[in-house]
Amino acid sequence: MVLALALPVLAGLISMPDGENPLPDIARHAMATALPRWGTTEVVSEVVYGSRAFDTFGETFLLLAAVVTVMVLSRGREPRHEYVGEASAGRVEQAAADPTDHAGAGERQAREAEEEEQEDAPAPQHADDDVLGESWPERAVAMTVVVRVGARIAAVILAVAGVYLAAWGYTPGGGFPAGLVLAGVVVLLYTAFGHRGVRAVIKPRILEPLEMFGAAAIIGLGLLGLLLRGSFFDNWLPLAPQQTIRAGGTLQAFSGFEIVEVATGITIAIFALLGMGHDWTPDEDEP
Repeated sequence: MVLALALPVLAGLISMPDGENPLPDIARHAMATALPRWGTTEVVSEVVYGSRAFDTFGETFLLLAAVVTVMVLSRGREPRHEYVGEASAGRVEQAAADPTDHAGAGERQAREAEEEEQEDAPAPQHADDDVLGESWPERAVAMTVVVRVGARIAAVILAVAGVYLAAWGYTPGGGFPAGLVLAGVVVLLYTAFGHRGVRAVIKPRILEPLEMFGAAAIIGLGLLGLLLRGSFFDNWLPLAPQQTIRAGGTLQAFSGFEIVEVATGITIAIFALLGMGHDWTPDEDEP
């Protein structure tokens, strides 16, 4: 299997053009268009958000359709205020185990008995509140202190790198990969700190309006190009000096709205799947 995948990759690497080969026509067209028309020296951004902006537009709304599909399939019948509801899932599980225990008395009794058996203090509410160097293992819903420190450092670096990809119009990147990087930061912090570490951010009332704003802004940007310049996603903003943060006109605006749409959409899809409250297939022991 590895050999079957390695051979096409190796053949592609060998056949790649080097510095002596003539540029393809599409590359020549992009280089001749990027600077005079869009005011940017970054050809990749010009292609993604300029010459082929409609392709990027289609990819963005395919992502939006996928996120909506995940939300529809993962949501239960009752409204929820968070994507990963451990408390709600616990109550459902307790009710299924003991239908007569409506007030949760059995759960409380079991928890009190467990706390009485423990000689140490109850588990901390936050991972960083756990005392280091004690004989018991870390009991918070999070990973070890080494992982948490590493996640804090990596999250800052990745977040800055993600914003940089979208903010500077004369560097390769753009809002789509930048949005993926920011969504990865949220998943990294969730993995290291647990649900409590990110629940202030991953809420439907925060993420879903942001995603809709990003999608609506992208549509509005394209329509203004159609109305003002006669072409969907044509540039209608004044061009800033080359190699500045505003270089590229609407390229930068498109990239900025893209990072909002992609980052929120991917985050919604991931945590909606993590918070699913039902299965689509029955257990084997069910009749």
